Amino acid sequence: MVAETQKKRWLSARELSLVALFAAFTGIGGFIRVPIPFVPLTLQTLMVMFSGVILGGRLAALSQLVYILVGLMGIPIFAHGGGPGYVLQPTFGYLLGFVCGAYVIGRFTEKRNPLTRSFLCVALVIGTIAIYIPGVSVLYLNLNFIQQKAVSLSTALNIGCLVVLPGDLIKIGVVLYFGPLLRQKIQMSSPDIS
Repeated sequence: MVAETQKKRWLSARELSLVALFAAFTGIGGFIRVPIPFVPLTLQTLMVMFSGVILGGRLAALSQLVYILVGLMGIPIFAHGGGPGYVLQPTFGYLLGFVCGAYVIGRFTEKRNPLTRSFLCVALVIGTIAIYIPGVSVLYLNLNFIQQKAVSLSTALNIGCLVVLPGDLIKIGVVLYFGPLLRQKIQMSSPDIS
């Protein structure tokens, strides 16, 4: 009977804590930024990558959804503030991409034990692409139709992807090094994660 009750619970207290923790880490990552026009270079994507590696797909995506919802409620945790009007910002697509990227990285890595760095590298690259697709798409649409600037798709790709790509490659390197170690430590203390 107790086992059935535990299966019906949606999230354990530890899982809820980790989801909240990674939502907070993503918010903190938004305050650590290099101001680049249109798309600032932040540590948010680093936290998204770590959330996928450590939490698995479902919990990582949930942590990013919590982050977005808190920001849309008006708490200024996004790179340029917060509130419901943030959906009209050129960078809002990257926030949607955080959910996609965290889920993709988590789904790729959650069943891999041990997690090899070569496999993790592939997952991180695919997850980063999953962040860029909605990010660059919304950037392009926003600049052209909300801000009324005539911007080509190649220009949007340049300012929304190629400019921040070197920073994201460094973040991938950091996660490649520390991700498997952190995941192992957290899973040893809590086998119910992933």
